[in-house]
Amino acid sequence: MTSVLGTSWHQFSRRYFKQADRYETPLDSVLAGIVVILVCLGLVMVASSSVMVAENRTGDALFYVKRQFIALCLGTTLGVAAYQVRMIWWQRFAPGLLIVGLLLLVLVLVPGIGKTVNYSTRWIPLGIFNLQVSEFAKLFAFTYMASYLVRHVETTRQSLMGFIKPLLLFALIGFLVLLQPDMGTTVVLFATGMAMLFIGGVRLGLFVLIGASLVFVAALLTLSTDYRLRRVTGFLDPWADPFGDGFQLIQSLIAVGSGNWFGLGLGNSVQKLMFLPEPHTDFVFSVLAEEFGFIGIILVLLLFVAFAWRAFSISALAEKTGHTFGAHLASGIGIWISLQAFIHIAVDIGALPTKGLTLPFVSYGGSSLMVSCLAVGILLRIAREARLSSAQARRRSA
Repeated sequence: MTSVLGTSWHQFSRRYFKQADRYETPLDSVLAGIVVILVCLGLVMVASSSVMVAENRTGDALFYVKRQFIALCLGTTLGVAAYQVRMIWWQRFAPGLLIVGLLLLVLVLVPGIGKTVNYSTRWIPLGIFNLQVSEFAKLFAFTYMASYLVRHVETTRQSLMGFIKPLLLFALIGFLVLLQPDMGTTVVLFATGMAMLFIGGVRLGLFVLIGASLVFVAALLTLSTDYRLRRVTGFLDPWADPFGDGFQLIQSLIAVGSGNWFGLGLGNSVQKLMFLPEPHTDFVFSVLAEEFGFIGIILVLLLFVAFAWRAFSISALAEKTGHTFGAHLASGIGIWISLQAFIHIAVDIGALPTKGLTLPFVSYGGSSLMVSCLAVGILLRIAREARLSSAQARRRSA
């Protein structure tokens, strides 16, 4: 049978991503274990990095930890609920979910509804927490992309318009996100969408052409906006303005460098004491590196590599057992979570300009944590259906 994920990717995934098929139990305990470790690490790091900030802003040193725990409970509920929903329903309602995501992105920009923090309007206040709508829009967009690739297999492979149509929808989503503004989320959105199209079998020439065009557009957007340009110049030479545009990067590098091999110990970070801006969100990895050192850095990197590997293993098994929608969505979730994690880490160690992206499962951020848990629930459901199909096929052939 010809693979719907493209011949080269089909061969690669069959060769390297086999381990998800080795277990009879429906629940992928390895993936669940990776996520539990990351979430527990996140609660510890939010508690450690936010104490001083929370005390100064709210008078309650545990303010952010409490909210993160509430978000974790809500996210776990969403994940468990998603695990109960058959993938055929996600596929059927993918267009509707995309419309919901677009409406949320429009709604947040309506004066009086969206909440503005640090010149960015990204949240809709919902009482005990603020809903960051772009987080849900990302997941809904990737769900739609997976359904599109199933419905338009040959068109996507052979026709330029089959490649362009989903990107136009992503361009609309990206435009609404840029109005907030949020360049980091737009980068993750397009990079993941392009990767899903590539895995879906888009011809390499088209992929390179459109990819180069998107890079050119991103460069123009950066150069055309003063604050984005300052971020780039501050990244290239932070010491040129150590108390201005280069301040964030310098403090982050000091934190990472201070950790040495084994770190200063949990709770002993110095840079989180009002030196690092937003140490519990954008720069939580810097605090982690300072407190746990090089060993902690390697541990976190390995956890996200393991997450990506597991997601692609599930994708390969789903593709093998005929669950093509789940295969596309599993690869999309794996790319999205791991890509966002590595961009966050690259920013904190000075390898990329500041983007303002959370570290999935670890950074403080209720919407990010809830959507990540929801995505994991979907991923576990894909693994469940693929494993059950694989087990049935083995029993029939026995």
